Amino acid sequence: MTVHSHLKEFYGLPAFTFPGADDKSPRATSLPAPEAVAWRIAVDAYESEEQWEDAFARFLAAVDTQQVRALIIGAWSDVYDTSPDSVIAALVAARDRLPALRGLFLADIVGEECEISWIVQGDVSPLLGAFPALEEFGVRGGNQLVFPAVRHEQLRTLTVETGGMPVEAVRGIAGSDLPALLTLDLWLGTSEYGGDADVADLEPFFAGTRLPGLIRLGLRNSEIQDGICTALASAPVVARLQYLDLSMGVLTDDGATALLSGQPLTHLKTLDLHHNYLSTAVRTRLLETLEPAGVLVDVDQDDAESEEEEDGTVWRFVAVGE
Repeated sequence: MTVHSHLKEFYGLPAFTFPGADDKSPRATSLPAPEAVAWRIAVDAYESEEQWEDAFARFLAAVDTQQVRALIIGAWSDVYDTSPDSVIAALVAARDRLPALRGLFLADIVGEECEISWIVQGDVSPLLGAFPALEEFGVRGGNQLVFPAVRHEQLRTLTVETGGMPVEAVRGIAGSDLPALLTLDLWLGTSEYGGDADVADLEPFFAGTRLPGLIRLGLRNSEIQDGICTALASAPVVARLQYLDLSMGVLTDDGATALLSGQPLTHLKTLDLHHNYLSTAVRTRLLETLEPAGVLVDVDQDDAESEEEEDGTVWRFVAVGE
């Protein structure tokens, strides 16, 4: 599977794509109120006639950016072999023109533009440093992603979507001090596309000491989903979570059984395990254990498929890899 659709909304606002330079439609001349939408700024991923930085300059000239609350950064030119360093630099340079910015998503790029594991990333930490009032930050793509440990006082939601997240980025996020964070959603991915973290690297998330306000935790799209579930069975952070998302990965009966055999989960509002490799018996046990307590449980198997080699080896896949 891949990412098929651009964001429809972000930071609680509907997404609106800023018109291209040659767009003469009424949509291009009747823009929404600056604070009413999440502005998506993008150019063609392949052979673009306009550079992203030029599109952003047009946006700065056309919109009262003092009131802009959310930005969605779409494709820049040649995203498959060009990092967003100049995109990040342009955003940082415009920080004083965006005093109301509270939501920022980098690389809202779909598969037909560039597969998630082909998107070239870079060091995204300057964006967090430039916008200390930011409340929601998201980034897509793990290829060359750099995310050193940071401290950010206001960030409430952090989303990192990858087909393979580099271990150093995982460790950087795990080592970050984010006292206001309520939601953490990490797509860890597969080793085939650079996802080389192991369960031990996730220990700071399990302890939760640097994330004192966390109520939503997503550690998903991972080939080590069983190990994550085994660790969460006794993880201190679970007791204060309301929403736990372990979906999209290679979750088998071993991981689900370990999770059920550990600390109680009946305080959760939702437990998302969709895209899994569970037996009917274990799926039934999950539902019968948690649903009577009011937990909304998703054990839909979606597009989870296995492949068996002639030697009996079974291959299972995360939901979003390439």
